[in-house]
Amino acid sequence: MNRRIIARLDIKGPNLVKGIHLEGLRVLGKPEDFARYYYENGIDELLYSDTVASLYGRNSLHDIITRTAGEIFIPLTVGGGIRSIKDIRNVLRAGADKVAINTAFIKNPGLIKEAAQIFGSSTIVAAIEAIEQAPGEYMALIDNGREYTGKDAVAWAGQLEQYGAGEILITSVNKEGTGLGFDTRLISKVSDVVNIPVIAHGGCGRLEHINAAFKDGRADAVALASILHYDYIKDHNKTSGFEKEGNIEFLKNGRDLSTIDSTTIDKIKKYLMINKTQCRI
Repeated sequence: MNRRIIARLDIKGPNLVKGIHLEGLRVLGKPEDFARYYYENGIDELLYSDTVASLYGRNSLHDIITRTAGEIFIPLTVGGGIRSIKDIRNVLRAGADKVAINTAFIKNPGLIKEAAQIFGSSTIVAAIEAIEQAPGEYMALIDNGREYTGKDAVAWAGQLEQYGAGEILITSVNKEGTGLGFDTRLISKVSDVVNIPVIAHGGCGRLEHINAAFKDGRADAVALASILHYDYIKDHNKTSGFEKEGNIEFLKNGRDLSTIDSTTIDKIKKYLMINKTQCRI
């Protein structure tokens, strides 16, 4: 089975942003530029996530989705602020292939079954933001990690499959943005309770972390952000035009995180093949 490499692009307004533990968002550039580059260099899929959509009850990515879908011909998943069948339909009509939903599924589990019946399970990605509260115990969060739900994240993954979700996107809030590695224990726990594909997200800082997510966590795909984005801006860093866009200190000063060994899609896939992890070349 080919493991998939997905580029995750967190978006706030018109910009690609990145934070740590889903907070402290820094502007990195325009998402379309990154998406086009990743597509041209062999990424398997793209994941767009509106980071503040659930907070404000809307998804504002339609224009970005349409522009991206017109130039890029790989699967595109879109998440953030999608709360109804109408929202799903609008995002798909804009050019997305799949939707990733967290908050709305927690608040209305019946939406999963209805969405799967209308659009097909393969279109529905159930997103889980999980925080480790005690060793091996994970709770699910919503609103981009802002609100506790009281749900056990691993048990919730199993329920999501029963409701009709086609994939699980599991994010470790503890690890997200740190570069310290995926929470392979969390990933493997989710893999144990579902028979649908599991996408691992949060914490990747070097090549061996990706292989560990596949081998130890038994993930079917990884969603990568910092490790790809920081490599891109080394050669494509643009600071002009962002003066009013929020936190642009990272762009201006070119600072990097010592925990993240940025790399390219080509290097990732070659590393996986050398380590006998099947992927698309």
